Amino acid sequence: MKRFFLLCCLSFSLLAFAAQEESKPAYDLVVAQDGSGDFTSIQEAIHSLRAVMTERKIVFIKKGIYREKIVVPTYCTNITLLGEDRDNTIIRWGDHANMPIPGTETNMGTFRTYTLLVQGHGFRAQNLTIENDAPQLGQAVALHVEGDKASFINCRILGNQDTIFAGSETSRQYYRDCYIEGTTDFIFGSATAYFLNCRIHCKRNSYITAPSTPEYRKYGFIFKECKVTADEGIRVYLGRPWRPHGNTVFVQCELGACIRPEGWDNWRNPENEKTARFYECLNTGPGAWQEGRVSWAKNLKKSSLKEYTLEAVLAGKENWDPEK
Repeated sequence: MKRFFLLCCLSFSLLAFAAQEESKPAYDLVVAQDGSGDFTSIQEAIHSLRAVMTERKIVFIKKGIYREKIVVPTYCTNITLLGEDRDNTIIRWGDHANMPIPGTETNMGTFRTYTLLVQGHGFRAQNLTIENDAPQLGQAVALHVEGDKASFINCRILGNQDTIFAGSETSRQYYRDCYIEGTTDFIFGSATAYFLNCRIHCKRNSYITAPSTPEYRKYGFIFKECKVTADEGIRVYLGRPWRPHGNTVFVQCELGACIRPEGWDNWRNPENEKTARFYECLNTGPGAWQEGRVSWAKNLKKSSLKEYTLEAVLAGKENWDPEK
């Protein structure tokens, strides 16, 4: 009887321990504007994390509009910002290129205007909105990414000109199930970035991408199974080369009637037509490959699909899987 009692006690203890383990939160820090979390500021939460972490730390952000200009510094690695609700967890700022740097008479220029700057490797954002709400008075970056192996899952990234600066040529970036909107060159830079099942929305007659891919990098901006839409009456180009060897590829995407028949622009420089790498592959919709496409773009065949899988583009020597 005594042995039975001890076994019952042990079983109860194990069940209680298991229940306690299951009840532990799936995140390390909580940010809440009402004071119910560990911090009221996202930047404060990031600063509290130690440098060069090998284990991922998850910062849960409760619903609210966080008017902050945020930097994830180089020494902060493997951080996840997890929003409570994509449409109602909003990181917002409003700098633009033609406003002065605080305390000076010098204009900011494009690259200081970010709402969120990611320098640390292994960053992930999920279920939140990143927005630059500056008026249309110049370039205004919402998201600037320099770190490698950055992922954005189910996010809204909102702005006008230069919404996403995919910066460093050594940076690999992954965007899945995101809504991205802008006006001119609103996805630009030299990084390798893979957009999967995203909606790309155009708000002005202009250009979607402006890649500056180096000649020695095979991949620039790859759009796979995305949907391109626009405000009523808007007509856009898929891209133009910010640098001569810029690379943009649309693969199995739905291209709306907003896409101009020419498809691509040479940025007022015919020499770019010899070097720019602008490709399309098995797209659908009224804006897909058609009569009138520029002769220097390529319409790839089905056999090319293997070159544009997630693994082929992003894995690298470390076999990075952005879904893990």
